[in-house]
Amino acid sequence: MNATRKSAASIEAQLVLENLKEAVAQALEKKRRLGQYAVIWKDGKPILTGDDAPKSAEPRK
Repeated sequence: MNATRKSAASIEAQLVLENLKEAVAQALEKKRRLGQYAVIWKDGKPILTGDDAPKSAEPRK
């Protein structure tokens, strides 16, 4: 079922979204400062970003 909602989000939903975006930005910045890699979604696939990111997202054997 594909339902499309055209109405604007409520004030509460907008505040929640803003807070989530800020929390994610802070978490990614912290990982960057600590030299840790992060996993993000891009084009429906997980992407490993950062200087120490493994070359492949496949599990090690």
